Amino acid sequence: MDVYEAIAARRSIRRYKPDPVGEEQVTRVLDAARLAPSWKNLQCWRFIVVRSETGKTGILSGFDDSNPGKKAITAAPVMIVLCVDPQASGKMGDKEYYLVDAGIAMENLMLAARAEGLGTCWLGEFNEAPVKESLGIPDNWRIVGMTPLGYPDQDPKPRPRKTMEEIVFAERWPD
Repeated sequence: MDVYEAIAARRSIRRYKPDPVGEEQVTRVLDAARLAPSWKNLQCWRFIVVRSETGKTGILSGFDDSNPGKKAITAAPVMIVLCVDPQASGKMGDKEYYLVDAGIAMENLMLAARAEGLGTCWLGEFNEAPVKESLGIPDNWRIVGMTPLGYPDQDPKPRPRKTMEEIVFAERWPD
């Protein structure tokens, strides 16, 4: 699958088959994340791969019952938690680039997963403190996001996207 196919085909998957994901596939998607560009190539990210029920229970401690991500966490055979050290990235004015670095790495991971036939879903609405405690993440590190990883048990339709004319301007902001 080429990169354009992976981009067009990627969907947020919230239902997963129980089939295990091979170590080679997990390594390939993590390697894609590792190769992402970052502020001054500082690579401020780290990834925690969680397969155990105990680890998933710890992750669930940060999600309230109304969060649809909870079902994906328990259904997917793998969870990947994206941690970053804000001090190991750049800041320009009030723009903290660790968030950009993390976003690029996670997008690489998600597109590689799609190319492997795997599903993902960016989970970002959670209480960070209990998840950090359960996974032993140091205080100075942040969890920017996490994703289930597994074989999709659904085939969601594409979500509506804005037209190019709505988002791309030539030379300057339109009047």
